[in-house]
Amino acid sequence: MSRRKTERLLNLVICLLATRRPLSAEQIRQAVPGYDPDNDEAFQRMFERDKNELREIGIPIEVHKDPWEDDPGYRIVREAYELPEITLEPDEAAVIGLAAQVWQRASLAEAASGALLKLTAGGVHADLAESPLELRVDTRDPAFPALWEAVRDRRAVAFDYRSAGSESVLRRTVEPWGVVSRRGRWYLVGHDRDRGAARVFRLSRIAGAVSTLGRPGAFTVPEGLDLRAMVGFQELPNERVALVRVRKGTCLGLRHAAQAVRPGPDEWDEAEVTFADAERLAGWLASLGPDAVVLDPPDARDAVIRRLKGALQ
Repeated sequence: MSRRKTERLLNLVICLLATRRPLSAEQIRQAVPGYDPDNDEAFQRMFERDKNELREIGIPIEVHKDPWEDDPGYRIVREAYELPEITLEPDEAAVIGLAAQVWQRASLAEAASGALLKLTAGGVHADLAESPLELRVDTRDPAFPALWEAVRDRRAVAFDYRSAGSESVLRRTVEPWGVVSRRGRWYLVGHDRDRGAARVFRLSRIAGAVSTLGRPGAFTVPEGLDLRAMVGFQELPNERVALVRVRKGTCLGLRHAAQAVRPGPDEWDEAEVTFADAERLAGWLASLGPDAVVLDPPDARDAVIRRLKGALQ
C-alpha cells in the first residue's frame, strides 16, 4: 500500500471517529485530504474502495439514512471500534514480554517495542525485570529477515550455501517452511527443490543475499510438521564444550542451555555449554557482560575478549 493511500485511509478513520453525527460523502470529500475535489466519478470509486478495504480489516463503518436527507451519512461508532479492556494474568504478561525480547535484535524490534508500549498504556504490566524468565536470541544472521518474510509469504528462495566440513558453495533452491532457533543458532527448514526432499540449513552458512522466486503462496506447508524435531535430530558436526564461569543468581538462559552446571568458587558456578562456532558463542557470552567468564577452550575465550575490546573501543 502506498504512503498516500495509507494516509488517506487513516485520515478517513479519524474523520469518521471524530464526528458526532453521520457525514455525507460530499462532507467527507471536503474534510479528508487525498480525494479528488473536481472529478465526481473518480471520488465515488475511490471512496467506495476505501470503505470496503476498511470493512475488510474489521473497521465498522455505519451507514445512516435520514428520511429528510437525499444522501446517506457515514460514521464509526467509537464503542464498536475500540478494543475491549485487556486483562492478562502475570504469567501471561511475562510470556508476552519474553516473546518481545526474542526480536530485540531483529528487524521486528520496533514493532515488538511498540506492542509492549501499547500494553503498558492499557495497564498491562509486562516487565521481566523481576521475572525468573530470561531469553536472548541472536538474530543477526544477514539472511534472517529475507527468510522470515519468505516463510510468511510462502515464497520460494534461492541462496548460496556452504555445507558443513566443506569449503565448496552450492546454489540451493528451497520452499521455506519455517525458521527455528536451537542452542543459539538459527536454522531454515524447508523443501529442497534440487534434491526433492526436506532439508535443514544453518543460517550462518548462507553466503551472500537470499533471492525470492515466484509469487506469494506458491507452496503449501505440510500439515502436522514439527520443525523443532526436524532441527533437533540434525547432526551437529564439530560440536565442542566450553567451560564458563557464571555468577550465582544470573544468566538463567545460559544455565538452561548448559548441559551441566556445578557449584564453583565464591559467588560463581561453572557451566558446560556446547558450541560449534566460537564467534557465535562469543557474541552470546559477551552480551552477558561481567556475569559470564569463559575459562576454556582458549579460542572461545579469545573470541569473547575480542568482542569486549571492540565494544570498549
